[in-house]
Amino acid sequence: MQLNNKVALITGAGSGIGKATALAFAAAGAQVAALGHTSKEIDTVVAQIRAQGGDALPLYADITEPEQMHAAVAQIIERWGKLDVVFANAGINGVWAPIEELTPAEWRRTIDTNLTGTFLTLKYSVPYLKQQGGAIIITASVNGTRIFSNTGATAYSATKAAQVAMAKMLAIELARANVRVNVICPGWIDTEIDDNTQQRDRGRIGIRVEYPEGSQPLTGDQPGRPEQVAQLVQFLASDAASHITGSEVWIDGAESLLQG
Repeated sequence: MQLNNKVALITGAGSGIGKATALAFAAAGAQVAALGHTSKEIDTVVAQIRAQGGDALPLYADITEPEQMHAAVAQIIERWGKLDVVFANAGINGVWAPIEELTPAEWRRTIDTNLTGTFLTLKYSVPYLKQQGGAIIITASVNGTRIFSNTGATAYSATKAAQVAMAKMLAIELARANVRVNVICPGWIDTEIDDNTQQRDRGRIGIRVEYPEGSQPLTGDQPGRPEQVAQLVQFLASDAASHITGSEVWIDGAESLLQG
């Protein structure tokens, strides 16, 4: 699972799964391009990597903006001359609400961030991955892939299902260039994603489901840790996963099998 001399782009690298993966990649020998839309968190992650003897590049971009993402990838090539791994991780929960209350603007923001942002990240990265082969990992979710009982999460779940389809399509398209494409589907992980979640009137449309012994079969009532997800991403990015492409991997302690 070593990543020596690999150059990796990680979006949403300032916190949660992205941050844990940036630190794990650097510890495994990768040069890390840490991308986020705010400088404070990204600068902290880059400083931590450098303090531990790693090599990291801070990138500030809005993943929904083509020009900014194009420029960000160009900075990676200017710095290191190549790109081997892309972890398209950035995303939001957005607004969870009854469909008749979900506004077009709320819908578009979730679609633009989660789906268009993934598209732009890969669009500008793939030409460089194809030069020597590489790995793409996309962060989807249990929602939209195995869990459909979180009523109101229509926009979010639609983007997550679409990311899985995107990964499978690209796995075929890029296979002859030796670029592997896989997608991870985390469940309840202890991150800050709830900070960009707005829930509105979900109680009116939800169907009550009770799990008297906890919603996480593997851990009871405890969420997974970002570091556990980072280990999965590192595996999929490494040569240890050299024959794995077009696959989705759920990392949720069997939560989705119970709640789906």
